[in-house]
Amino acid sequence: MAVLVALGAFLMTLAGGWTAQRVTDRRHLVLGLAGGLMLGVVGLDLLPEALRTAGGEVFGVPAALLLFVAGFLLAHLVERLLAARQAAHGGEECAGRAPEVGLTAAAAMVGHSAMDGVAIGAAFQVGGGMGLAVALAVVAHDFADGFNTYTITSLYGNARRKAITMLFADAAAPVAGATSTLFLTIPVHLLGGYLGLFGGVLLYLAAAEILPEAHHEHPARSTLLFTVGGAAFIWLVVGLAGTG
Repeated sequence: MAVLVALGAFLMTLAGGWTAQRVTDRRHLVLGLAGGLMLGVVGLDLLPEALRTAGGEVFGVPAALLLFVAGFLLAHLVERLLAARQAAHGGEECAGRAPEVGLTAAAAMVGHSAMDGVAIGAAFQVGGGMGLAVALAVVAHDFADGFNTYTITSLYGNARRKAITMLFADAAAPVAGATSTLFLTIPVHLLGGYLGLFGGVLLYLAAAEILPEAHHEHPARSTLLFTVGGAAFIWLVVGLAGTG
């Protein structure tokens, strides 16, 4: 059952990526929506779950929050290092976004999607009701994952072929994750720590890259509405999953 549900996540991820490709003439709206979806996933889904499952404190601070900050700083450090290397080899005109950052971020999203599949499998091991609730959240927000994976990969200057490759990898990841639960179990506290770290990376990309780019050339009210709508959509998904 868990693998069948993960196939639904596969299709939703592809649908999200397809949507991101089809609206290139409204790029500022695409980026605004992606930023809102990422903000919603981090603040309303990843971070709360990390705080519930990571457990323990380090010098009075929850371990999940420390890893969240570490993820934010790690994303910033990686981007600066890659941008500096690109500028050194290509001059000032190449000192923009490094394609490696986009691929790295997309790879992290693939890893997150695999953990989504693991979450589905683990929830079904607990019970059918729990499995369906988790499946609802995963399948719905995998549309956002696909949308964001394609958008992030493309935003950093990668070719369309690479963006599509990362999209398909992201779509297949939940199926692989759900299948893996037939053979192994990941400790809950490790999963919580990973969610905190990944949440920090996503927040950096949304706040420092995606949203500024969305408003750079088109500081329109519609862009802001799409951002708010993206965050509200994730709130709806989380709320429906919580009442399931």
